[in-house]
Amino acid sequence: QVQLVESGGGSVQAGGSLRLSCAASGITYSTGAMAWFRQTPGKEREGVAGIVSEGRTSYADSVKGRFTISQDNVKNTLYLQMNSLKPEDSAMYYCAARGGTLWTAPLTETWYPYWGQGTQVTVSS
Repeated sequence: QVQLVESGGGSVQAGGSLRLSCAASGITYSTGAMAWFRQTPGKEREGVAGIVSEGRTSYADSVKGRFTISQDNVKNTLYLQMNSLKPEDSAMYYCAARGGTLWTAPLTETWYPYWGQGTQVTVSS
């Protein structure tokens, strides 16, 4: 059974940083992809960053240069380092995973069958 558990969310002022973590169990990283999504009330879930097992990454334009996705295959943990945070980054952040061989990690939620419960990020101006 695949389980994804996010942590690291919180409240921060604009310009600050946070690092999100996603601890995974029941999944191997030899193939597949993982990604971070975010969602605010009344809006669709938005892909933020993704990474495939070989380490190739993909980012939404809105976070390029500010966010960095990485993974620790030994600890089975996915990370999202978020710098220069803006109020518009405030959202519930979700970790997602899928298997299969992919060249890049898609940032569309329908590609991912496994999801965590989310961690809230709030950025104040």
